[in-house]
Amino acid sequence: MDAELATLEEKINMLVRIVAALRSENHQLRQEILASGRENQQLVSKLDETKTRVAALIERLPEEEA
Repeated sequence: MDAELATLEEKINMLVRIVAALRSENHQLRQEILASGRENQQLVSKLDETKTRVAALIERLPEEEA
């Protein structure tokens, strides 16, 4: 009986460690997702600015004569 309780205690302790590790990893992954989302928004903004600038440059080009 004592051996079974000791084994059960070991398994429970292992589960507690695994849960703690998974919570930590989950938190880290959530932070990475937030950072990636912010970076994505910045890149979209830069892309939009670049599109606007390119469109303005194209408008300034002289038209071809046929």
